[in-house]
Amino acid sequence: MADDGREWRQETVRVGETDLMLVKGGKGKPLLILHEELGYPGWMKWNSSLARERTLMIPMHPGFGATAPPEWIRSARDLAGFYSLFVREQKLAPLDVIGFCFGGWVAAEMAAANPDQFRRLILVAPVGIKPSAGEITDIFQMMAPDELQASVLDPENTPEFNELYGGMGPEAFQQMEEARAQTARLAWQPFMHNPSLGHLLAVAADLPTLIVWGAQDALVPAAAAQDYKRAIRGSKVVVYEGCGHRPEIEKSAEFVREIQSFLK
Repeated sequence: MADDGREWRQETVRVGETDLMLVKGGKGKPLLILHEELGYPGWMKWNSSLARERTLMIPMHPGFGATAPPEWIRSARDLAGFYSLFVREQKLAPLDVIGFCFGGWVAAEMAAANPDQFRRLILVAPVGIKPSAGEITDIFQMMAPDELQASVLDPENTPEFNELYGGMGPEAFQQMEEARAQTARLAWQPFMHNPSLGHLLAVAADLPTLIVWGAQDALVPAAAAQDYKRAIRGSKVVVYEGCGHRPEIEKSAEFVREIQSFLK
C-alpha cells in the first residue's frame, strides 16, 4: 500500500533524456501495463486484483498527461523504442506486458522489434494491424465523451464504467482530448495501423501471447483478433460475447481469471 492508504503511488523515472511519470502498485514480479489512446483511466478493480500477486507498472505515455513528449517520438514504433529503452535501463527484461488498444499496438511493436524483452504478451483489443474485415472506427470524427460511450456495449449497466466516468467534468474530458490529439500525431497516417506490423510479428512466433477482445467491439472489429493470431503464430485468442471494447471492466471477473491463468 502507498503511504496515504492508496494501493498505488506515482514515481518519476528517467528514460534517456525524458522524465517518465509512472503509476506503480502491488507486489511480486513486475507487470508492465500500456494504456489506451484516451490516456490513463485510473486505478481500477482489475488492477487491484492483479496487484495482489504482481507489481503493476503503468507509465503515462509521453504526450499523454504528466509525461512531456520528446520531439523525436513521432510514431507508435518510436514510442515502442522509447519503452524498450525503459525496459533496458530499468533492467526489467524479460517481463510480462498488457497493452490496451493503442497501448496494445505499442506492445506489439516492441515484440516485433525484440520479442526477447518479454516473457508473456497480452493484447486487449489492439489497433496496429488493419482488420481484414470491418474498419477501425475513426475516433477523431467524434468527441471524447462519444468515444467513451462507444467503448462499452451497455454503459448504463456497466457499474465500474459509471463509477469511473459518471462524475467526470470538463477538465477530465479536456485531458482525454489532449491524449487523443497526441494519438493523432502518432497514428494519423496510415490511420491507427502499421502496414508492416503483421509481417514483422513473425519474429515473435515463440512468444506466449494472449489476445483478448469483446465480440461487440464498436471501435476495433473483433475480426482483427484473428489477424493478430495469424501474425503471432501460436497465440491464444479469447473473445467475450456481450462485450464491447473494454473487457477489463465489462467482463472484469472473467478477464482477471484469464490474465492470472495466462501469467502463471
